[in-house]
Amino acid sequence: MSHGPGLVRTTCSSGSAPGAGAGAGQLAASSSEGLLDPVYPRTYGALLKVAQMVSLLIAFICVRSSLWTSYSAYSYFEVVTICNLIMILAFYLVHLFRLYRVLTCISWPLSELLHYLIGTLLLLIASIVAASKSYSQSRLVAGAIFGFLATFLCLASVWLSYKISCVTQSTDAAV
Repeated sequence: MSHGPGLVRTTCSSGSAPGAGAGAGQLAASSSEGLLDPVYPRTYGALLKVAQMVSLLIAFICVRSSLWTSYSAYSYFEVVTICNLIMILAFYLVHLFRLYRVLTCISWPLSELLHYLIGTLLLLIASIVAASKSYSQSRLVAGAIFGFLATFLCLASVWLSYKISCVTQSTDAAV
């Protein structure tokens, strides 16, 4: 006697693979085993984090290797870019090694959203200040441009985190 389709439970983080839901079959079952998530590096969230880390690293190297025109502006820019890079790397590793399953006391989507909101605002301020103090020095201008690029990528992550954390929760509450 059949009672209809069974209940399929799936977990979703801000970096879940597109389409990795109920129809994933054996791939989802085999990817849920082990420490390392083999699907995560191919997701949009992971690729966005890698692009952010690369642009932040390039911005930092451009500013670090140039002659500064304003010590306070560029030291602030360096601190903001390195702190953002470290935090994005930490979130990347949390999703890659599935640490969100072990550390359940932290709301990972909310903490990632808050990080991106605060980090994006600080990065935007640092990039504006760096661009205004560059005085047409090519390396400083390049650093500011990559800072603006990283700001745009962080805004995309804010949108992705907000979309996943808030919209998913509001649809779950209706069920």
